[in-house]
Amino acid sequence: MELLLDIPVRKTLHSRIKEVDFDGLEFGKYISDHMLVCDYAQGSWKTPQIVPYSNLSLSPSTLALHYGQTVFEGMKAFRMEDGRVNIFRIDRHYDRFVKSLERMCMQVIPRDIFTEGMLKLIETDKAWVPSQAGHALYIRPFMIATEERFGVKISDEYRFIIFTGPVPSLYSEPIKVKVETHYVRAARGGTGAAKCGGNYGASFYPTKEARLEGYDQVLWTDGRDHAYIEESGMMNVMFVINGELVTAPLSDSILDGVTRDSLLTIANDLGYKTSERPIAVKELEEAFINGTITEAFGAGTAAVVAPIKTIGINGKDHQLPAYTNKNLMFRIKEQLDNTRAGVVADVHDWNFIVG
Repeated sequence: MELLLDIPVRKTLHSRIKEVDFDGLEFGKYISDHMLVCDYAQGSWKTPQIVPYSNLSLSPSTLALHYGQTVFEGMKAFRMEDGRVNIFRIDRHYDRFVKSLERMCMQVIPRDIFTEGMLKLIETDKAWVPSQAGHALYIRPFMIATEERFGVKISDEYRFIIFTGPVPSLYSEPIKVKVETHYVRAARGGTGAAKCGGNYGASFYPTKEARLEGYDQVLWTDGRDHAYIEESGMMNVMFVINGELVTAPLSDSILDGVTRDSLLTIANDLGYKTSERPIAVKELEEAFINGTITEAFGAGTAAVVAPIKTIGINGKDHQLPAYTNKNLMFRIKEQLDNTRAGVVADVHDWNFIVG
């Protein structure tokens, strides 16, 4: 891709890449050498620049610290089989970022700053992209309201930042989840479809309580009657019931997951039957009783696929059958992995090749 923006780069004099154990990565531990920064003030976006990764200097009255105008994205770049680097589904992530910004009344970052800035940043820190199977360079674009004012208002100033870091795969072992029927992740009409900080902060307490009970995560239910499954922890959730891949339909209380969309598309490509429909908690219970549920898994950027081995419903734990590499979730994940690595044809034009 030919860059239309002239993005200045100030490189670090002291790279930290030698501190990284690429064979023993921990998710979120390592951060690459540089970050992209771009400010919005006085009605316009300023020139983006790439600088050494460093702390921010913010006033205590910065609006984001008080009223929650903070939005982020989570995406990945992959080392392809031929050594090139692929940023996966950059356009889809940009579109979702814009929707989150609009929901939070924040200034929309222009597409060229988002896309070309990310490309330039990945080129600058290309050595940080892992080559180990299953590993990736996690990319975190985010925006905060930076106006210095303690009155409740929509900010007139913003800072857009992208930083990256090498990560391993997450949730490689099957997890145990609990259907949450008291606390709510997001209600209809709320911000559940936006990747804003408040959604995640609100989930911490019920997740902590579930972990004290021996579970790894919660299955969120609808905010009205707690009768329908919506998401799993920080991910979308999918089930295989009667041989059909089923997931909840999108709404303003469910995040439009890029991994969710990718897996559904691949499942259809491979001839599997899929359905986006309401999934009642009662239906799950009956599926366990009848033995018609064979798989359950979370789907998200961090984990890609997180197999679920146990689902706690109304105080009773239900066990999923043991998984093998022949399960549907692993077949579609393998196809997704192979697409991102350039092993199979990218028929949907999802890959954005850095070079």
